[in-house]
Amino acid sequence: MPEQKPWDETSGAISGAGAGGAMDLAVDEGTTLEKTPGGPEGTGPAGKPRSLWSDAWRDLRRNPVFIVSGLVILFLVIISIWPSLIADQDPLNCDLAKAQEGSQPGHPFGFDGQGCDVYTRTVYGARTSVTVGVLSTLGVSLLGGVLGGLAGFFGGAWDAVLSRITDVFFGIPVVLGGLVFLSVVTSSTVWPVIGFIVLLGWPQIARIARGSVITAKQNDYVQAARALGASNSRMMLRHIMPNAIAPVIVVATIALGTYISLEATLSYLGVGLKPPAVSWGIDISAASQYVRNAPHMLLWPAGALAITVLAFIMLGDAVRDALDPKLR
Repeated sequence: MPEQKPWDETSGAISGAGAGGAMDLAVDEGTTLEKTPGGPEGTGPAGKPRSLWSDAWRDLRRNPVFIVSGLVILFLVIISIWPSLIADQDPLNCDLAKAQEGSQPGHPFGFDGQGCDVYTRTVYGARTSVTVGVLSTLGVSLLGGVLGGLAGFFGGAWDAVLSRITDVFFGIPVVLGGLVFLSVVTSSTVWPVIGFIVLLGWPQIARIARGSVITAKQNDYVQAARALGASNSRMMLRHIMPNAIAPVIVVATIALGTYISLEATLSYLGVGLKPPAVSWGIDISAASQYVRNAPHMLLWPAGALAITVLAFIMLGDAVRDALDPKLR
């Protein structure tokens, strides 16, 4: 009797299983897949494919840059809404007898040139910066997104006119435009500054939205919806906008920190917010002439401004990395 080889045993085992054995293997494999809580990479539970947004959120939760910047921004938002949680004094309550004095018990940041508590003014200044940044970003995103999206979707004369208008706005220097526009405004509220930022900021978002919509409307699912008789509004709201809004969100998030810096710059030049408003830009401008004798007056508001702008820029970079499929 010839000697049986190892591979003969294997072949015999497989062939002996027959149709029933193959079915049992398939059943066992299917049972294993059902018990697995998560599918392969790029899929969710039960092997279902994840959407762009769920995949982006999954990446953001694992990104330490997003976590750190998000915690800083959350803290800024909380003290902007309730500054009295960490500052129990009035930012406009000043004592000239303590002007330019350094740190004291109960006043860790010292006093400014008017005898106001620097710590309290730094805390209350966050409300102005966050308010200007958030409202300006919402206004710019809404106006630029709508105009750019319509131009990209309809094209033709509407697209040509909008492109020429954006070219005109891009030719206006931002700081020079602020000096001209805000020099005639006497209000000390944030609304003139927000209006100016929206006026000069929407062309950037409009161009991003236009290009994103032009790319999205060429996809097969949009052409299929058009062939099935879907209206323009349905195609825009249900098919194009959800797939074209990601670049707008990325640019707007990064621009938010820029708008906060722009508000501080205009307030520093004396055309943005004006006293008695509390702003980091106003405090930096007032402290610049005392920087040699009392550097603490400049250090704390400037440091708070730098941390805030950096946090929003880092958040925008993390969102960009999560929403850009090319970086995966």
